[in-house]
Amino acid sequence: MIKKALYALGVIAVLLGLYGFYSRLFIGERDVNYGSYVTWGLWVAMYLFFAGVATGAFMLATLDYLFNVKLFKGTGKYALWAALVTMPAALITIAFDLGHMERIWKVYLNPNFGAPMAQLVWGYTLFLIVVIVALVLAARKPDSLGMKIVMSVGLFLAIFLSGGVGALLGVNASRPGWHNGMLPAQFPLFSLTSGAALMMIVIGWFMPAGELRSQRLRALSIAMIVLILVKAYYLWTDFSLAVYSGVPDAVAGVNLILFGRYAWAFWGLQLFLGMIVPLVVLLVPGLSRSAFVVGLMGVFVLIGFAVARSNIIFPALAIPELKGLMEAFHGPHLNFDYSPSLMEWSVTIGVVGLSTLAFLIGTDRLPFLKRTEVSR
Repeated sequence: MIKKALYALGVIAVLLGLYGFYSRLFIGERDVNYGSYVTWGLWVAMYLFFAGVATGAFMLATLDYLFNVKLFKGTGKYALWAALVTMPAALITIAFDLGHMERIWKVYLNPNFGAPMAQLVWGYTLFLIVVIVALVLAARKPDSLGMKIVMSVGLFLAIFLSGGVGALLGVNASRPGWHNGMLPAQFPLFSLTSGAALMMIVIGWFMPAGELRSQRLRALSIAMIVLILVKAYYLWTDFSLAVYSGVPDAVAGVNLILFGRYAWAFWGLQLFLGMIVPLVVLLVPGLSRSAFVVGLMGVFVLIGFAVARSNIIFPALAIPELKGLMEAFHGPHLNFDYSPSLMEWSVTIGVVGLSTLAFLIGTDRLPFLKRTEVSR
């Protein structure tokens, strides 16, 4: 029943995304709401989100194929497949944000490896190759030395890419909301949390019922409780340091999140739905034993992280870098009051639908994903 509902939602999402795909590919960026001042919007936030899910899923796969954790034997292939379908989703959303998508080849033929963006592009390419190779080995030689080597390389890339996204933001000294040396250290943890949330959904909703599933979900629930608490600590440190610093732009960014036009998303979706509800539910023994409920909490955590990525991008760009800039010029795409347009939402919904359908079709059609493995 759950899988059928997800298939239906995935198809609906893709249909809703057709307008956005057509508009972006054949008309361009005319209908977006970002512009000359707010240069990054919803698609960049979703790129951060999907990339975090992909690298986090790979981290969870290492429990099976690298560290040989008996409890998670047989789950690694699903985590690898999830990584394979979510990383392209990240790359699609960031590609659509580019003014000239066709120029991506320049990063390969004429790269500046001193630039974080070039490092990330090459890193994502290598990561996808590693994931594909790992999936082939998972189907044929899951216990081989080659698999251990591939998973070790992939784990390094997953951590590097997660931290690299934080570095990409943190090096912007002109944006106090991003210029935080802790971002490269925080993002790998955020990726791990996203991966754990995704595996709560996969194990809770798609794997056979039994004592083993209950044990896996219990282990993931405990890990998620700890990760949510650590996330809450990071939120407090980031906000409190920004406020105590007294830097006007940093304080203004925090105020936008906590009390401004982005407050509803922070308090309602990121904090309440994405952190408090899962924390409380997973602490209640009766609720945390339900596979459906645990999977649903994984969904809530992912929604919270998607909103959190938006609350990293939007408020930092909503602060004028020059005093009076907002009043100096007026025109289309010359404002700081950004909210995603219908076309931006359409593309995002479509990408979510494509990723969801790709995961479902793979688990239904690929023979080695259909096999049930308890141990090897």
